[in-house]
Amino acid sequence: MESIPQLPRLGREVKRHGHVSSKNRYGWFFISFSLIILGVFMLYPIISSLYMSTMSSRGMIQRYVGLGNYFKLVKDSVFLQALKNTLIFFIIQVPIMLFLALVIASLLNDKSIKFRGVFRTGIFLPAVTSLVTYAVLFKMMFSLDGFINKTLLAMRLISQPVPWLIDPFWAKITVMIALTWRWTGYNMVFYLSGLQNIPDELYEAAEIDGANKLRQFMYITVPILKPIILFTAITSTIGTLQLFDEPTSLSSTVDTAATIGPANSLLTMSVYIYNLCFKYMPNFGYASTVAYVIVILVAILSIIQFKLVGDKR
Repeated sequence: MESIPQLPRLGREVKRHGHVSSKNRYGWFFISFSLIILGVFMLYPIISSLYMSTMSSRGMIQRYVGLGNYFKLVKDSVFLQALKNTLIFFIIQVPIMLFLALVIASLLNDKSIKFRGVFRTGIFLPAVTSLVTYAVLFKMMFSLDGFINKTLLAMRLISQPVPWLIDPFWAKITVMIALTWRWTGYNMVFYLSGLQNIPDELYEAAEIDGANKLRQFMYITVPILKPIILFTAITSTIGTLQLFDEPTSLSSTVDTAATIGPANSLLTMSVYIYNLCFKYMPNFGYASTVAYVIVILVAILSIIQFKLVGDKR
């Protein structure tokens, strides 16, 4: 007798669940197009390149070598040089760039500075400047008779022109200057957005307690901006390990043997991948192996950065 009144409610539950199931089917139908595109253009290339890294090819002829390509890397002097150059750019240029971006953001967050918007725009503009345009300008400025050498000679800081683009050491310095000039403003914008969310009362209280600007920067600004610093560090790490544009654009070497910069001083891993695919006899399997070295390095360095900033997630 008690089950009879529950039948209408049971029917409503069945209809409701049927309606929800129908909505789920429509939902999966609409997102299936995006999933297919992601699978075709992201998941498949990842799996395909991983399999390709176990192959060795000469033109169209391929043969399976297993982990042979990875063992070959250890004996490849060109790859080791590319790895060394890339790590030099990462270890020296990235910390300098991020530190400058943080300092400039802190200065331009000061409300007492006039024309802050103009300065912010001017510092950010290099990030949206055409690569070809600024590469041509840098090659002109850093040539032997360029603006930089003329200025340094006029100020008597040097006695003879600096071989910026034709000496291995100075060629690296030039690329680091170019990278810092281009991307400091880009990272500055992230820090500015974080600084504007810090209450002014924190700085006022610290100032009342006798903390100077440096202490406020070290004990208030930096700890609060840790998540943003981590984000910019990881994105800068990925960008540096994939560095390609600046070395190829600023190289003054006549490219007859696929060299980048004087004595391959500007050769990076991404440039080496390009050479393996398009300048040497094509070996896409070995190029895929080098690409996965970049993936492994990004993963390792990202984990280290997470540990350094104290993020426990």
